[in-house]
Amino acid sequence: MSNTGTGFWGVLRRPFVLDLRALALLRMATAAVLLTDLAIRSTDLEAHYSNMGVLPLSTLHSFGWTAYQFSLHAASGMWQVQALLFLATAALSVALLLGYHTRLATVGAWLLLVSLQNRNPFIGQGGDDLLRMLLFWGIFLPWGRVWSADARNKPAPARYDYFSAATVAYIVQLALLYWCTALLKSGTEWTQTGTALYYAFSLDQVLLPAGRWLYPYPELLRFLTFGAYFTELLLPFALFIPVWVPWWRMLVVGVLVVFHFTISVTLFVGIFFLVNLASILGLLPTGVLDWLTLRLGPLAARVGAWRFRLPAWPLPWRLRLERTGPVSAQRRVQWRTVREAFVAVVLAYVCWWNLDDVAMLRPAGGIMPQPVRWFGYLLRVDQHWGMFAPTVFKDDGWYILEGTTADGRQVDLNRRGQPVSYAKPASVVALFKNDRWRKYSENYLFVNNAWMRPYYCNYLLRIWHENADHPALRHLLVVYMKEVSLPDYKLATPTRQVLCECELVAGNK
Repeated sequence: MSNTGTGFWGVLRRPFVLDLRALALLRMATAAVLLTDLAIRSTDLEAHYSNMGVLPLSTLHSFGWTAYQFSLHAASGMWQVQALLFLATAALSVALLLGYHTRLATVGAWLLLVSLQNRNPFIGQGGDDLLRMLLFWGIFLPWGRVWSADARNKPAPARYDYFSAATVAYIVQLALLYWCTALLKSGTEWTQTGTALYYAFSLDQVLLPAGRWLYPYPELLRFLTFGAYFTELLLPFALFIPVWVPWWRMLVVGVLVVFHFTISVTLFVGIFFLVNLASILGLLPTGVLDWLTLRLGPLAARVGAWRFRLPAWPLPWRLRLERTGPVSAQRRVQWRTVREAFVAVVLAYVCWWNLDDVAMLRPAGGIMPQPVRWFGYLLRVDQHWGMFAPTVFKDDGWYILEGTTADGRQVDLNRRGQPVSYAKPASVVALFKNDRWRKYSENYLFVNNAWMRPYYCNYLLRIWHENADHPALRHLLVVYMKEVSLPDYKLATPTRQVLCECELVAGNK
């Protein structure tokens, strides 16, 4: 722990000093988001993570794998094994939420999250990268020092301010997220015409009611487009100003809360906004946390008075990642030096990776050689922040899962067997069970992912025929009604595209 200091070094590190209570809130929010993510993903255990779903293991290894990845979830194609791994991840997330064996819970949760994300990369989004990185940097942060089960039998810290290489990494990671998000938006609709949000709100696949309400106002959308772009580009600089640090941080937190809340009510982005809101809690300054502590003190006292005791569960020494006894001053300095050096190296690598990802910041051919990328894939510190970049996707539309029954009727599997209609649904976004399926359907469109299409067809046919009330199908088409977004509120005529076709003979494909 360290205070801000008054010398030159103290001034330089002021922007990177965090409050231990803010780190505790960051820990709890990260665990809560992880539990939310698991709950959403768990509704598709078979579909997204088993051999009976849309991505069997053999196909994953052929089309979505690198030699340096690891995944316990890829050890078996049975959904029952996936369920056990989900339960293990949930248990570690609860332990992290409570601050129980915090470092061990953090490492375990990070390992299993990486494993889960590696099992199906075709349903991932930018929020997954940030959640993964929060857990990774959390391994090196003392976010279980206060407001945790681990801290109940320890004396309160002498100071709440804390500085280390990991706090620098956390601040820089947040800045890189927004800087790269802005710099990757190099299209003229972001930088010149201000039409990016017009096109984003033209996408019925992600448009929510609040976005529909804003859509008819082009000048407002233009203002909001430039507001979003310059917020992402300029706001992170406030994190590095060494004077009036608490005020600058509250500005950053306040603006980002409004920014992500606006995104959440206008566009269907899954857990993206939740991860981002959780990520900024570590920025809360001491004054705010003093106020919260004062207001929440009586409640905390009542909770602390509850007579419960979590089991100690002593672990073999080889599994202990937490200090369990006194350590000599020399050993403490050695471990701290190794830890700080490792975090600094990884942070430099992350900065390098992000610079390489932004075309305008790298020379032709890139600045990161391919042989060096193994480190990023192994630890999954690889990241990409290209939301609606470099321009907004224009190929909008909706899916029709057109099945033909044995007696010649045409039914839409996407609408629970109702008669096929090519009319545009009142709410396209309502056709998706969750954002994971929406992301899968987006990747399903790309020509490079044409290999995905028969697996989805087979999965649809199997789950349809598992319901005894459904009529048998002899033919299935996965149809995409493509509706290109046009400027100036012009409407394109939807075109029918057949992405996959399955013919069944005597009940077999």
